[in-house]
Amino acid sequence: MTGDLWKLTFNTVAYNLAFIVLGNLLQVLVAVLLNEIRRKWFKKVTQTIMFLPFFISPVLIGLLAYNILSYDYGLLNQWIQSFGGEPVQTYSNPYVWPYIIVFTFLWQMTGYGSIIYFAAIMGLDSEIVEAAEIDGANALQRIRYIILPWLKPTFIILLLFSLGGVLKGNFGLFYNLVGANNTALYSTTDIIETYVFRSLMVHFNFSMGSAVSLYQSVFGFAIVVTANWLVKKISPENSLF
Repeated sequence: MTGDLWKLTFNTVAYNLAFIVLGNLLQVLVAVLLNEIRRKWFKKVTQTIMFLPFFISPVLIGLLAYNILSYDYGLLNQWIQSFGGEPVQTYSNPYVWPYIIVFTFLWQMTGYGSIIYFAAIMGLDSEIVEAAEIDGANALQRIRYIILPWLKPTFIILLLFSLGGVLKGNFGLFYNLVGANNTALYSTTDIIETYVFRSLMVHFNFSMGSAVSLYQSVFGFAIVVTANWLVKKISPENSLF
């Protein structure tokens, strides 16, 4: 179990770090770009379109992924074969799934997460931006010297909150994309939640669920305390405590 635990911990932490870091950076980018849109109707339409994936069920996402990536019926292989290529066995290749899972998560969550950063930008005093424009600052300079520093506290707070759940995997996303019993993909897609699910379904080992919850909580607490200590050393005014 020790070897499995380290592998599961690594997979879970690696995925969550990718979700947190790439997710927050992309959300900041989207929020900044939305702020630069001057036509209100276009901004509202863009926000709505980007927000819609958040409401799509993980079950439907898994179904869409299967219809695209299936070896026999997937749109991807049909497209490849139409150009004379050989079909790819995506569900037997563990090395492509980290990219697929991270991409799917970012596609689903970026629009929703950008709302927080966009709301923070809306709280910026417009007189500061106007003064910068009068002084000749262009769009890139306004973003670099005014908007991004303004978003820094929000970014750090959200980052610290997210790190608390760095050992808790997105079970719905993983289960519906790759399933819990595809042994060919275990090396890169098996996380703590899917392992516990299989153990409960096969061995009915309910004590494992309690042990894993304690392990996740202690690990998450240690990560938050460590990250907050680092933030306090670098930027004391933005630390949680």
